[in-house]
Amino acid sequence: MRTAIKAGLGALALWAAGSSAAMSECARTDYLGASFTICTADVQDDLRLFLYADEDKVYGNFTTIDAALSREGKKLAFAMNGGMYHSDRRPVGLYIEDGTELARIVTAAGPGNFGMLPNGVFCIEDDRFTLIESRAFAQAPLPCRQATQSGPMLVIDGQYHPRFIEDSDSRLIRNGIGVSSDGRRAVFAITNTPVNLFEFARFFRDHLDMPQALYIDGNVSRLHAPGLRRSDWGVLLGPIIGKVVDAGRPAQ
Repeated sequence: MRTAIKAGLGALALWAAGSSAAMSECARTDYLGASFTICTADVQDDLRLFLYADEDKVYGNFTTIDAALSREGKKLAFAMNGGMYHSDRRPVGLYIEDGTELARIVTAAGPGNFGMLPNGVFCIEDDRFTLIESRAFAQAPLPCRQATQSGPMLVIDGQYHPRFIEDSDSRLIRNGIGVSSDGRRAVFAITNTPVNLFEFARFFRDHLDMPQALYIDGNVSRLHAPGLRRSDWGVLLGPIIGKVVDAGRPAQ
């Protein structure tokens, strides 16, 4: 009975999140005393990664991307930082943009959150989103139009990352990505209140019912959500991921 109730609550939470996203691509939600903002993309959406505005200069922020997109008659519906990066804004780990690999996959353990294996790759294929452990990807690469590697994985096949500590006092503003079991939806989340990694993973698994979720970053986490009249500002970013729509479409 308890399992059935839990499953029902998970389905209700997912339905509520989906309903909010249908009215607005981004929406705020609370869970167990913490506040989050989620933005949802479907597989048919124009979801892109952005890094270099030209050969020598990164986009670095949402305003620069919007200015470039305006020349196509497009704009960002929402966007957030899309992967960890070095001091010169080069991606840490695999990075594929428009089918071109700009940085190679990293499979070795290392310092910091990125090196806390298992980490993972978020891959945008022609007909699905995939979130896969990095070593599995290295053994059998997928045909990604766009891909970014980050870490650690938050949720792996419905299980928490084995190294997370439930009562850890390392709490930050964080952002991450979850992918639905059918690969048709990706949910991008940023915390509005500091959380630890376990709490962030629990939000994806138990509140959003996401069987796979990937940590993107903390401290530098930022969101552009015109429909919420929000566009975070700060130091230049490396990779940025965003949903692109026609410039004339009203903010949602």
